Amino acid sequence: MKLFGPKAGDSRPIIDRVKEALFSVLYKYDLPAGKVVADVFSGVGSLGLEALSRGAGFVNFVEKDPRVVAVLEKNIAKAGFAARSRVITANAFRIGAPAAPDGRKCDLVFIDPPYADTADVSPGSALAGVLALVCEQMAAGGFAVVRTRRGVELLERYARFKVTERRQWGTMAVTILQREQDDEETSGGKHN
Repeated sequence: MKLFGPKAGDSRPIIDRVKEALFSVLYKYDLPAGKVVADVFSGVGSLGLEALSRGAGFVNFVEKDPRVVAVLEKNIAKAGFAARSRVITANAFRIGAPAAPDGRKCDLVFIDPPYADTADVSPGSALAGVLALVCEQMAAGGFAVVRTRRGVELLERYARFKVTERRQWGTMAVTILQREQDDEETSGGKHN
């Protein structure tokens, strides 16, 4: 489906063949079928809509620009996914990846901020801050997919996230991180 785009030229849509390649990688992690997904810094919703078209159970779209949100809502309506999604107009650096309306935490989060916000990947960076926030909000064992400019290399760890894969396509790079479980989560909350 051809998505509506914003009038301004500051969008960085992912081309179809790269989306296809990315989702082929995600399939080996049993994603996104039936999962709760968040598309933060969603723009017009390309990644979240692709996840829905591939069977995601629910997607939260987080986008702060009201003009882009209007386009995003048109794309969701055009695709027929309004019942399985929610649009949140907010700054993703502050809100992260909220749970689904029924309280289920996200299993997969797409983090796609403007490239300028991913140039610094240090522990004190804005990117590290949003990763720490998302890590606390998501399901144990969940995955985050971070899109950056080619040549930007994320650290091996952020909070309880650990890099599992790095891929590059064209001018972009994608880093896939998995949230580790802590001892309480692996023991079902029981202490010996």
